[in-house]
Amino acid sequence: MKLTVAPLLCCLLISAAYADDNGGLKKDAAPPPPHSLDEGYRGTEDARTMTVEQAKEMHDGATISLRGNLIDGSGGDKFKFRDKTGTIDTIIPQAVFDGREVKPDNMISINGSLDKKMNPPVVRVDRIQK
Repeated sequence: MKLTVAPLLCCLLISAAYADDNGGLKKDAAPPPPHSLDEGYRGTEDARTMTVEQAKEMHDGATISLRGNLIDGSGGDKFKFRDKTGTIDTIIPQAVFDGREVKPDNMISINGSLDKKMNPPVVRVDRIQK
């Protein structure tokens, strides 16, 4: 009985040590220059992805899908997102990161809805994909 409790206890303590990282934007790497953001083949996902310039022209509440970089976080859940056509403010709750770490040089896809009631318009992100 004592031999089965000890390994079980060790397994529980080890998994707790790995769960400390909260994820989010880590600013230890510089984002790539805007002209290099469209390099590489990404398959059929390109058909659904729009640019920041196109997203700003959409109507309030439109579903937005962008591919680029998170370049700055102004505290809390507000971040700047940039692609090859420009930047847009985003609101990304910590729960959306789901413990994943995103650096400014990571190419990511974000999905959410456009909120044009705010000035300047923001994207309320509900999904991030690395």
